[in-house]
Amino acid sequence: MVARVVLLVTSPRLPAGLLTAAAWDVVRANPVLAAAESELTTALRSAGAEVTVLGDRRPAAADARLVGADARPAEALLAAAAEHGTAVWLAGPSGDEALARELGLRLAREPGLAELELMYGSWDPPGARLLDAVAVMDRLMSPDGDPWKREQTHATLARFLLEECYEAYDAIAAGDLPSLREELGDVLLQVVLHARLAEELPDDQRWTVDDVAGGLVDKMIRRNPHVFAGAPVGTVEEITANWEQIKQAEKARESVLDGIALSQPALALATKILDRAARVGLDVPQPEAVDAQTRLGASLLEIVAQARAAGLDAEAALRRAALAYADAVRAAEHTSTPSS
Repeated sequence: MVARVVLLVTSPRLPAGLLTAAAWDVVRANPVLAAAESELTTALRSAGAEVTVLGDRRPAAADARLVGADARPAEALLAAAAEHGTAVWLAGPSGDEALARELGLRLAREPGLAELELMYGSWDPPGARLLDAVAVMDRLMSPDGDPWKREQTHATLARFLLEECYEAYDAIAAGDLPSLREELGDVLLQVVLHARLAEELPDDQRWTVDDVAGGLVDKMIRRNPHVFAGAPVGTVEEITANWEQIKQAEKARESVLDGIALSQPALALATKILDRAARVGLDVPQPEAVDAQTRLGASLLEIVAQARAAGLDAEAALRRAALAYADAVRAAEHTSTPSS
């Protein structure tokens, strides 16, 4: 019977010991080797598994003759597999690809030594890399981390958040999905950094990234009863209207305009105000124009209102026109003849 070497790969982002039934079966029945002590090695030992850490000068008695303090992992695994029939290598957080390659090449030259099997004991759940983002930010914000980030405040970072959102918008407008993925990562960086800064606030003001995510989860569930609470699913218009009703019930607002982001671009702001006023059936005349600037503002507002009535996006339309003009300027620069 050919010996077997099992490379057991697990997710470092799940609680130690959360393994598949097949993984538990193989680690309980066979010797387990690992490169270093970890929460998982502790969990396996507490469940009765025989775990030997290479370099540990206190190897399990049964494996003392097989695993020396300085044993190479590949040789130790092959020796343990030859002795017991099967040996398990508990891969580290990186997956130990170098060891897998070394064993693969060795067994390709000497196929009679053992069979190599890759077993996944657990997998990263969706969103697992978000935990890595939080861990990396914690490292950057540590005393020996990035001094620039430690000096920032919510106020100093505000413009970067806006810039990153605009860059993501540009990627969407350009239909550039690879760039959009990168830009959304930069937006996420701002979210994680703001949340990490908030951990440094006094206790009565402090919040964490878990508070941000938890609030979002609660809001998504609360505002989508047609998905989470068994409410009848209607048309998209009915779902949107129900969303607005739930939002109004959540927030004690004195005006239909409360909650509008006042720092957004003026055309988008004007459209939002017009939308909110129309939602409650208000037809409010514009303030009287008393000078050139207010007359210009009134004219622009009227254009936005006309665009909205026609189903057009004034902000997007002006952006396209401005970019087209920019292209024309660049073309003119290339074709113009320098004056003598």
